[in-house]
Amino acid sequence: MKPPVIELDKKSIEGFLERAEKALDPEDFAFVDTLVEALFFLQNLVRKKSRSIVDLLRMLFGIKTESSKHILKKESSSAGDGKRKPGHGRNGAKDYPGGKKVAVAHESLKSGDLCPECEKGKVYPVEPGVFMRFFGAAPIQVVIYLLEKLRCNLCGEIFTAQKPAEAGEKKYDETVPAMVAVSRYGNGFPFHRLDKFQDNCGIPFPSSTQWEMVDEKAEELKPVYTELVRQGAQADRIYQDDTNMKILSFDTKEENGTDGKKNERKGTFTTGLVCESEDKTIACFFTGRKHAGENLRDLLEQRLSELSPPVQMCDALSRNMPEDLLTILANCMSHGRRNFVKLIDIFPEECQHVIEILAKVYHHDALAREQKLSPDERLLMHREKSAPLMHELKGWMEDQLRDKLVEPNSGLGKAITYMTSRWEKFTLFLRVAGAPLDNNLVERALKMAIRHRKSSLFYKTERGAWVGDLFMSLIHTCNLMKVNAFDYLTVLLRNAEEIARNPGRWMPWNYRETLSELPP
Repeated sequence: MKPPVIELDKKSIEGFLERAEKALDPEDFAFVDTLVEALFFLQNLVRKKSRSIVDLLRMLFGIKTESSKHILKKESSSAGDGKRKPGHGRNGAKDYPGGKKVAVAHESLKSGDLCPECEKGKVYPVEPGVFMRFFGAAPIQVVIYLLEKLRCNLCGEIFTAQKPAEAGEKKYDETVPAMVAVSRYGNGFPFHRLDKFQDNCGIPFPSSTQWEMVDEKAEELKPVYTELVRQGAQADRIYQDDTNMKILSFDTKEENGTDGKKNERKGTFTTGLVCESEDKTIACFFTGRKHAGENLRDLLEQRLSELSPPVQMCDALSRNMPEDLLTILANCMSHGRRNFVKLIDIFPEECQHVIEILAKVYHHDALAREQKLSPDERLLMHREKSAPLMHELKGWMEDQLRDKLVEPNSGLGKAITYMTSRWEKFTLFLRVAGAPLDNNLVERALKMAIRHRKSSLFYKTERGAWVGDLFMSLIHTCNLMKVNAFDYLTVLLRNAEEIARNPGRWMPWNYRETLSELPP
């Protein structure tokens, strides 16, 4: 028969032991005291193991989001109104800027003609009707020009037709390396996979040719990448994080270090730095031995001395904060919240209380974005609406530990300690204009590097890693700025000489204006 389940908490255990000490002799009490402590220890151990099992099951079969709506199993978030966004989900013609547009004239009428229906009025142009036809093709296309040849039957001279003007001078149009780069570094499509795909479509395009192409074009785009990083160093807010990335071979200098001694650090990482100001957002990727904090320090060496320190948003890992890094530090609220999300099944009431308060704070931040408030206006909103909530939350968490309502070494106790010990860094958004709540922006950016790691497993050389960093930085900056990355790379490659002279005029946010100023 299954024994009844008894929930052990520190307060009830202390009460039981006080009564037992009065009723039992010292030897029996010592035995009971040891037994109860062992049971309490085992219960905590099972809870920790259960949390790991719950995390695994949730990852495999459970919900894929940590939103309050799904975690608390509510129909809508406590902070939202639960309304669905308008729209039927279909894309109109305006949503296909890359589509080819063909104007079709009416077969029998033109503007100004007599109306065939009433035979009195005249017809005039209105918005055209739209019919869209989709078709498939290989990413890389080829046009084969068959140039007619004629031979003289007497002298043997051969006369070859001139190729048409649209054939161009180069074998590969600039759209080809742009397409390879977007496929490879923007969408995680390995060279060998694109090679097989092209072969299946009847247009072979070897992976070796793809690499040679992006390697060569990366040199042409280096001035733009360098300028992008320089401008990123001037940003008001910098989000940072890194992820593991393997490089198979390093050169001797990197492997041995500058002093000739063997490098003790074996791990390699891709660091993502998203640099945000009010008018632009820049993504920078760096792959190598350095951690995120060291890459941020290198980036800030290019920062203008007259600028104030930027807000640095990161998680609480020590490697994100080198000693000589001068920034205003903020920690990611999502990391603190996630500790309570993991414990929702074990401590439902306490975790729900924390999650609901943070949901209201996030709702206020979402309203600030929707209303397009300035950083100062957003700060005033948070001070008015979010500060009381955060003050209440801090008081509640301190009460849990002070009044011994929560065991400090339990999962909930550690989650509370994690929040309270970093409270000033979590609540920077209540004191500094523009300070973010979390590090989600750079974590989304790092998905590009993670997708590359899943698809290709590694970079072969440092050179390959640098080429990947360059194209990922340019492509994801385009994504953040709502710019067509394929069009951007194509324009840059067609104006390589111009960008070398003045790369600052060829950023994703101003290249179209620069292009319009060039002579035809």
